[in-house]
Amino acid sequence: MKRQRVDVTNNWGAAIGYSRAVRAGNTIVVSGTSASGPNGILHPGDAERQTIEVLDRIGAALRQLDASIEDVVETRIFLRDMKDWEAVGRAHGAVFGDIRPATTMVQAGALIDDGLLVEIAATAILAS
Repeated sequence: MKRQRVDVTNNWGAAIGYSRAVRAGNTIVVSGTSASGPNGILHPGDAERQTIEVLDRIGAALRQLDASIEDVVETRIFLRDMKDWEAVGRAHGAVFGDIRPATTMVQAGALIDDGLLVEIAATAILAS
């Protein structure tokens, strides 16, 4: 089975050895994605804006693999602190309200950087 991938454009991708997304057949798995930028964390202290950034990045990775956000069947949401669940849920709902993928939201505690409030991974399946 041919695999396609979207590379991670930050230092963590090469250091850890992972891809932003991998497509194998009709399945695409998007790695945990956060709102980090080349100069640090984007939207510090704002879980909703970080979530919007993350979901935009997930959508962009899917488009590079000839898919879209509508193909997502599952998201996994990791929060630094569960107090942010409503803000993150609002942003998630704005994108996935009609799509309604299976979703898990958990408090993960520490993420890779103290400024990150949310990280989201996703799985998409394309029609055969």
